[in-house]
Amino acid sequence: MAKSHAAGRGTDGKPHRIKTDRHGTGMRYRARYVAPDGAERSKSFPDKQKRLAEAWLTQIAADMNRGQYVDPSAGRVTFQQFATQWLASQTTDPSTIVAMELRFRLHAFPHIGSRSLSSFQPGHIRLWARALKDSGMAASYQRVVFANVSAVFAAAVDDAIITRKPCRAGSVKAPKLDDRKLKPWSHERVTALRASLPEQYETTVDAGGGCGLRQGEIFGLAVDEIDFLGGVVHVVRQVKMIGPHLVFAPPKGGKLRDVPMADLVSHRLSEHITRHPPVDVTLPWKTPDGPLVTAKLIFYSRERKALNRNYFNMYLWKPALVAAGVIPERRPGERFTYSREHGMHALRHFYASVLLDAGENIKALAEYLGHSDPGFTLRTYTHLMPNSQDRARKAIDVAFGWAGADAGGDDGATPAAA
Repeated sequence: MAKSHAAGRGTDGKPHRIKTDRHGTGMRYRARYVAPDGAERSKSFPDKQKRLAEAWLTQIAADMNRGQYVDPSAGRVTFQQFATQWLASQTTDPSTIVAMELRFRLHAFPHIGSRSLSSFQPGHIRLWARALKDSGMAASYQRVVFANVSAVFAAAVDDAIITRKPCRAGSVKAPKLDDRKLKPWSHERVTALRASLPEQYETTVDAGGGCGLRQGEIFGLAVDEIDFLGGVVHVVRQVKMIGPHLVFAPPKGGKLRDVPMADLVSHRLSEHITRHPPVDVTLPWKTPDGPLVTAKLIFYSRERKALNRNYFNMYLWKPALVAAGVIPERRPGERFTYSREHGMHALRHFYASVLLDAGENIKALAEYLGHSDPGFTLRTYTHLMPNSQDRARKAIDVAFGWAGADAGGDDGATPAAA
C-alpha cells in the first residue's frame, strides 16, 4: 500500500516526514467492536473522518442493543450459496425439496445466483421478475418460483444476514395469476378421452372424474382401499416421484380421506379388477431410502410395476388427448402442444363441477378433494356454483307456493295463500 508520508530531510538537513501525493487518501482510522458471537469486527475509515467512524460504532452498538445487529461481512455470501445451504436444511417433503432445487437451478441462479445478498436492491428483483414473465412460463408457475426465492430472502433476514426482504418491497409485485377462470371439461370430452386411452387404463378416468382423485392417488390406489359394499374409496396413498425414484407416500398434505363412490364407478372398477387382477408392488415409503412397503395396486405398468407419471403423461395421456381432439397432433420431431390445463388434474375439476352443479356444499367438496382449506376450494370453484339469484328466486317461489304459468288476476300475480 502506498504511504501518505515518506522519509526526507528539510532545508536544515534534519530528517523529517514529507507528504506524498497519497496524503489524505489513506485509511487512517480503524473502528473496532466485539460482535455478539464474541469475535472482533472492524472497519477502516479515511483521514479526517474520525466522526464518521465514531458514528458507525454508535450505530453498531444501538443495533446490538435492539437485537437488530447484522454482521456486515455476512451479506457477502451469494444468493446461490445461501439458497443451497437453505435447501439442505429443509425438513419438508423430499419431493418438494427436489422441485425447489430444480426451480432455483433453472429460473433463479442463472439470473441472480452470483449476486451477494447484501447487494440486492428491489430493482434487481423487478428485473428478474420481468425475465420470468418474458420466458413464457405459466403465471401460476412464475408465482411458485417467486415464492421460493422470497422464502430464501426471508430466511436470510431471520439469520441476520440481511436486514430487509427485497421481494417484499413496495415497488416489487409478485407475478399475477391469469384472469382466465377454470373451465371444466364437458361430459362428452371426458367420455371421448376415456375411449382414447388403452383399455387397461380407461378406468383411471373413472377414478379421477368419478371420485376426484389426484393422478398420484390413482396410481397408488390398492384394491384393499375400495369398499364396494359401502360405496367408499379410502384415499391413503399416492405414488410420487423424487428425482428419478418412485416412492409411496401419504396423499398431498398428509390428508387421508374417504370419498363416496357412485354405483357406475364401483361397477367399472369391479370390471377392471376382473380383467386386470391387482398386483403386489413394493416401493420405499416417503423417501428413496425409506422402509419398503407393498400394496396390491389396481393400475400398473406392462412390467407390473408402479406407473411413472412421466411415461404415462407422454406416451398414454397426451396421445389420448390428440385422439379425443383436445390438442392437435404433433408434427414429426416436435413436442406435443403445451397442455397444462388438460392434464389428468382436469378430471378433478370435472368432478368438482358435477358436484357443485348438483348442489353439494363447499365444505363437503373440499373434504372429498382433500383440500385442507375450504376457502381454497371456494376460490377455485366459486364461478362454477349455481347462481345465487336463481336459487333465491326458486326458494321464494317454493315457499309461497307459486302456481307458475297458469297465474291469473289483474296484476298477473296469484299467490297460493293470502
